[in-house]
Amino acid sequence: MREVKLSKLSSQMTVLSMGVAAVLWSQAVSAAPAEDMPSTTLQTITVTANSSVRDKVQTDSVYIEDYTPAQQASHLSDFLNVVPGVTVGGTSAVNQRIRIRGLEDSNLKVTIDGARQEGKLFYHMGDITIDPDLLKQADVSVGNNSVTLGNDAIGGAVAFKTVDAVDLLKPGQRIGAKVHAGYASNNDELLTSTTVYAAPTDNVDLLAYYGKRDSDSGEDGNGRELFEDSKTESILLKAGAYIADDHHIGANFSQTEKKGIFPFRPDFPSRSEPPIPQQVKRDTYGIDYSFNPSNPLIDVDTNVYQTKTRILRDSDYINDPGFDFNAEVQTTGAKIQNTSDIATNVGTHKLISGIEHYKKESEMERDFVKAGSDEATNTSVYLEDQWKNGKLTLTPGVRYDRYKSPEFISGGKTYDNVVGALAASYEIAPLTQVFASYTQLFNGPDLSQTIFNSNGDKTYVNNDLKAEEGSNAEVGIVTTLRDLTVAGDALQLSGKYFETDIENYIEFVRSGGTRVGLDCVTGQLGGECQGVINKDEDFKIKGVELAADYKMNNFSMGLSYSRARSEGEKTGYSIPSVTGSSSESGDKYMVNLAYAPTETTDIGWRSTYVASVMPNTSENEIEKPSYNVHDIFMNYSPKQVDGLKATLGVYNLFDEAYASHSSRLNPIDDVATDFEKGRNIKASLTYQF
Repeated sequence: MREVKLSKLSSQMTVLSMGVAAVLWSQAVSAAPAEDMPSTTLQTITVTANSSVRDKVQTDSVYIEDYTPAQQASHLSDFLNVVPGVTVGGTSAVNQRIRIRGLEDSNLKVTIDGARQEGKLFYHMGDITIDPDLLKQADVSVGNNSVTLGNDAIGGAVAFKTVDAVDLLKPGQRIGAKVHAGYASNNDELLTSTTVYAAPTDNVDLLAYYGKRDSDSGEDGNGRELFEDSKTESILLKAGAYIADDHHIGANFSQTEKKGIFPFRPDFPSRSEPPIPQQVKRDTYGIDYSFNPSNPLIDVDTNVYQTKTRILRDSDYINDPGFDFNAEVQTTGAKIQNTSDIATNVGTHKLISGIEHYKKESEMERDFVKAGSDEATNTSVYLEDQWKNGKLTLTPGVRYDRYKSPEFISGGKTYDNVVGALAASYEIAPLTQVFASYTQLFNGPDLSQTIFNSNGDKTYVNNDLKAEEGSNAEVGIVTTLRDLTVAGDALQLSGKYFETDIENYIEFVRSGGTRVGLDCVTGQLGGECQGVINKDEDFKIKGVELAADYKMNNFSMGLSYSRARSEGEKTGYSIPSVTGSSSESGDKYMVNLAYAPTETTDIGWRSTYVASVMPNTSENEIEKPSYNVHDIFMNYSPKQVDGLKATLGVYNLFDEAYASHSSRLNPIDDVATDFEKGRNIKASLTYQF
């Protein structure tokens, strides 16, 4: 079957309101000529001429080496939570889940070195498996504001980038190494890693990384044990070569494998059920090619990849057969994108065109017998034009997706869909810019959670299932003020208001036990089958994200604020979630201070306050309590030993007992709550030579 739909750009933008206050912290600032606009990144105020509004204030980047908590991270929340609108739930790395504006990673485009991390494995565990020690950068698109993101990106995107040899080699250096050791007190975690990198010739670079992380059970702020006894091994191999002056080819392989004794349901770390051996593993292979001649019309980037994520559970450890499973999701894909710079007598154009294809496959073995498999494919083409004429920038875009859905979700139905986008920005004063954007959304039906694969057994296949659609609209302002208190200081303010509309929201309905399933023929509630349906109401997410950076000599300070609320048009209920208590999170405020008293020492303080929230859910309404967490940290790089750096941090300084609002949370029953770690002292030592 095929559904063909052509969406039309709304003829009238929703009238949006916004306000400005707030701050993300910053550790450096670069001087800018008056005609250039500043681009916000999380730790650095940089300057980028002729960049799009999306690059300026609708994408944030966390640079690992510039942010101390990221350098000592063992969980994605250690650094991604600094981005307004982003939260990461789950205490253990085996059940960490990224959420943007309340939407979980099944509605986000997540990549590692360009390789899509698709599919859902098990709602009690996470889908993103990577050790932060591999990373150099994480780029976050908060909300979908570009046709270049595409399918599976209703809430936005997170692009993780691993370290390259060129990031570590010093000028003129041919070979080098970096050794790192870190310790965390709460769970006696020990991390050791070694990276060797080289440039044997001027056009070849090589890198090899191996890291090992051993962890015991930790405890929350009330002293409750968070069961985990695990070992993690990570590998990264990279090679790149320039062919002539215009061609570059690279290859990479990364792997993170975490295995140990975890709770039966890892998002209930305090339950009395005996923990069992479990394993999560990700393997990613990639080849990239770029061609960038002197011709401004040609700048081609290509990548081909395959990534596989696996969860393996062995319940024989507790003599409870029937719960063994081996769940796998594999994604294979390729993307070609070209960027053309075109100068005309009415401004300049940055034309981005691309084609992408990927296939995602899931396979499930239960008790060592194959239980089911399924697959979906997507092919898309897109075109975006960033046209800049004086103080005005317009960015129209269009994208076509042809999505073939999973057989046991919607009968292999094919969806043909066209979406459009339009962004505009205008420099109303030197270093002050207002912007607005409108992007249509499309998300084809995803694979089922892999552990529920059954090849149609007790499954309602919904041949009438509609794809998720909608729109994301934003409006805001960004400005930079200089020389406020002393010569050379800088304050950057930005703020935006957004509205995201989601139609045909797709919900998975389980069956069995006390759960009310679907009729196996009609799909109506009241049967014994599991399946996927469209909610009978549309949802709207509204919110604000406010930020600023201030830098004065060797001191920086700031605040940030973010808020997102979802609501159904008929019931007023929030967007449902199967991976936590609800999709809602309380308003988040963050305060940061950073100071470099000497050339060799940096100190920092971070405070995160999340207000309580009462979500509008149809049942089991609960209040998520507020919490306030403080972290302090320090770096020291002695001049006597070049390349040596010592770092000390105390996280959750006052031993707060709390759970992230993006985690499993039940304020009535502590054993059904995924509490965060209590006070955690981290010390690390890095030597690069």
